[in-house]
Amino acid sequence: MKKLFITLALMLTIGVGISQAQTVTDSWAFGFGLSFPRFYSVNITSLNSDYGAYLSIQRNFSEHVGLRLKGGYSHLEGQWNNLALNQITTTDNLITGDLDLLYYFTPCEPVSPYLFAGVGGNYKNITNAQTAFPDNNKFGSQLNVGAGAEFKLDPSWSLVTEFGYHMSNNSELDGTIVPNELNGRDSYIVLSAGLNFFFDKGKPSKMCEPCQGITPVMKDMTDYNRIEDMIIKHIPKEVTNVEVDTILVISNNKLVLIGVNFAFDKSDLLPESYPVLDQAVKLLNEKPAAKVEIEGYTDYIGTAAYNQELSLDRAQTVKTYLVSKGIAASRLTTIGYGKNDPVANNDTEDGRAMNRRIVFRIIK
Repeated sequence: MKKLFITLALMLTIGVGISQAQTVTDSWAFGFGLSFPRFYSVNITSLNSDYGAYLSIQRNFSEHVGLRLKGGYSHLEGQWNNLALNQITTTDNLITGDLDLLYYFTPCEPVSPYLFAGVGGNYKNITNAQTAFPDNNKFGSQLNVGAGAEFKLDPSWSLVTEFGYHMSNNSELDGTIVPNELNGRDSYIVLSAGLNFFFDKGKPSKMCEPCQGITPVMKDMTDYNRIEDMIIKHIPKEVTNVEVDTILVISNNKLVLIGVNFAFDKSDLLPESYPVLDQAVKLLNEKPAAKVEIEGYTDYIGTAAYNQELSLDRAQTVKTYLVSKGIAASRLTTIGYGKNDPVANNDTEDGRAMNRRIVFRIIK
């Protein structure tokens, strides 16, 4: 049992490379797993032949905060010497029920560490106790604190590893009470590993990065007939007296580039972007005195801060490409506007494609 638990714990610990799943605003989860408990602050020698298991039900009220009801079974063993110096093994079959508050530090990441604290009750069944008790079946209470990590597998499942420290309200946990210890507090620790199944989930989280739970759909943006239809349908509101080109929307001081695509959630240009940028290079070469501000925009998916940074990175990528084609860097500046000033409906795929745009503003 111990080897099985250690193997499982190692598998969970090294599972950092798993795919990231969707984060939601609130959820319900059912959990189960194995545990390795051990006497910690007691009057007998702790052994390593312990084992256990648990079941839990958890309510996450937000991305950061959850409340968990957890029931567990722990088989604990320890040794002590009698007057004849013979070693006696005490066992405690411990049944617990805990109510813990959890706080997740990085709920938007594939691996989210958390802390927990709470209270609980325990039922002890002790054999070979060193101290003679009238009844070896005892009830008690306990305080719980600990830390863990949740490894997201997919929208419904996650792996969980956890370390807990549990302090009993008395000194009877190990079956031994030494003189002057009537008000003592025995304690034990638990290392556990298991699975959470999310059987009820709220809306997708808006505070998390756009790559969470979203499958990128990359259409062939070299379909220029489709692009032209999109342009006609979604003429950018900031452009007046427009001239509609196959891949550019042009006004007196502005060029809106349609079809400049990037790798999902990155600032890497996709191959279909180069014909659009090459035509922009041609136009810039025809006006060698013009200076241009390259403006990057994103759709609404993701946080404002994240999209601000992403749009600036994409504008910088476009500048780097233009410079590589012979446009002087001194003619080009970059700025990111994130998800501000949408020109189309963000609720449709075509609208989001229009909003993920690069704009050239002629500043001189």
